[in-house]
Amino acid sequence: MMKTNYTMQLSLLVSLIFILCSFNQITSVFAAEENQEHDHNLMTYIVHVKKSENVASFQSEDLHSWYHSFLPQNFPHKDRMVFSYRHVASGFAVKLTPEEAKSLQEKDGILLARPERTLSLHTTHSPTFLGLKHGQGLWNDDNLGKGVIIGVIDSGIYPYHPSFNDEGMPPPPAKWKGHCEFTGGKICNNKLIGARSLVKSTIQELPLEKHFHGTHTAAEAAGRFVEDASVFGNAKGVAAGMAPNAHIAMYKVCTDNIPCAESSILAAMDIAIEDGVDVLSLSLGLGSLPFFEDPIAIGAFAATQNGVFVSCSAANSGPGYSTLSNEAPWVLTVGASTIDRKIVALAKLGNGNEYEGETLFQPKDFSEQLMPLVYSGSFGFGNQTQNQSLCLPGSLKNIDLSGKVVVCDVGGRVSTIVKGQEVLNSGGVAMILANSETLGFSTSATAHVLPAVQLSYAAGLTIKEYIKSTYNPSATLIFKGTVIGDSLAPSVVSFSSRGPSQESPGILKPDIIGPGVNILAAWGVSVDNKIPAFNIFPVLQCLVLT
Repeated sequence: MMKTNYTMQLSLLVSLIFILCSFNQITSVFAAEENQEHDHNLMTYIVHVKKSENVASFQSEDLHSWYHSFLPQNFPHKDRMVFSYRHVASGFAVKLTPEEAKSLQEKDGILLARPERTLSLHTTHSPTFLGLKHGQGLWNDDNLGKGVIIGVIDSGIYPYHPSFNDEGMPPPPAKWKGHCEFTGGKICNNKLIGARSLVKSTIQELPLEKHFHGTHTAAEAAGRFVEDASVFGNAKGVAAGMAPNAHIAMYKVCTDNIPCAESSILAAMDIAIEDGVDVLSLSLGLGSLPFFEDPIAIGAFAATQNGVFVSCSAANSGPGYSTLSNEAPWVLTVGASTIDRKIVALAKLGNGNEYEGETLFQPKDFSEQLMPLVYSGSFGFGNQTQNQSLCLPGSLKNIDLSGKVVVCDVGGRVSTIVKGQEVLNSGGVAMILANSETLGFSTSATAHVLPAVQLSYAAGLTIKEYIKSTYNPSATLIFKGTVIGDSLAPSVVSFSSRGPSQESPGILKPDIIGPGVNILAAWGVSVDNKIPAFNIFPVLQCLVLT
């Protein structure tokens, strides 16, 4: 009997524990769901606070504590605080819900709390074209940027490229206080002296990158001399940045999906000032904003006050008027121009007329025999015609283009490489890319997937008229390779943003133009099975002459 009672009591106890555990699990599920819903509402806010008279004497811990004092006592500071700023702003970046941000905004000492924004990237022969000669003038052997520290705020870097080797380079100046996350030490090597990632994510990653925008721009600014540089055998020569003996510090602020967080950019500029850089180079922007809302203008103002020169790209939103980014008067705003080197191909028509354009892919065995020529926009009706004229993916799948040269219009937010693949999938043997009116005469040297050439808007119109004028239009492509001596260079390229400045129309912007299209520089992976890897990138980086 006693045993039975004991068994019953034990069973009741086990059942009670099970019920309690189940209740706790249900409660935990509800709590987790509530927390998850709360987390989904979190956004990073930039918070500006009234500057303390004692902030200059604050140590890092004192500064963090002071910023934390503006937040509620029960606030999870460690998990939510993103960055604390010292030089570029009196304030911090923190993850808040809209309700928390509204409550914080009402506190004494808080000047502004607003959600952060994301910025976009403004994605060999250049020195010779600029008149820079080894051992002369700005490129005197004792100069070449020696002793200058250039901070590049971008998407990261591929540190193993020979453009960043430190052979024969001295250590950085004694003022350098930076850090290299690749080595865990004060420097990576005497060339690439610093590399930090300011991208906040669940897993802290090294400042490497997948898109190589930062690698390319850093090499343009200060890459070492690298002999026998080329891509697909084109643009052969000695690659070098504008200041080959300068030191580089990379601050990664963009994710591999390209968004560049405002809080990270402010943090990078703040740290770069503390690290001791002499120059800051940024090839990213947010468009025209009031200077007090523009993170680059705010950070650059503080940098200038600390003796740091700031150079930024004008943006790639041209050719319309007032399309500038980075228009503050204390920033050097650089527009993009051509150089006198082209990688040339000709479109030759059946009537004998030839039209010059550009392409990076220069096949040696392509036949110059005339082949049937068609315009991709002549096969459909309505929207279908527009899609086909742009050679959008899938638009030509039911059309037999075997053995034909196909004319495609540039545009439609689809890369010319993707257009070429669509032509290739339908049997086309070559492609002529006709610029939009906006692009005008600006062409790019691109590594296409089939023989191709990009032509001006005017040439495209003429070729389309030729196709309509004859029963048997024909064409071929003739590849000329690297050609130097364009008498029209430098000219401003179509995509380069124009003034006047919206925020300060009385200030002429951009300040200068510099080589910014079809520039050969370091790349992280080989596009032509050649080592070291280089690529031609048709966007501007901030020109740095030291």
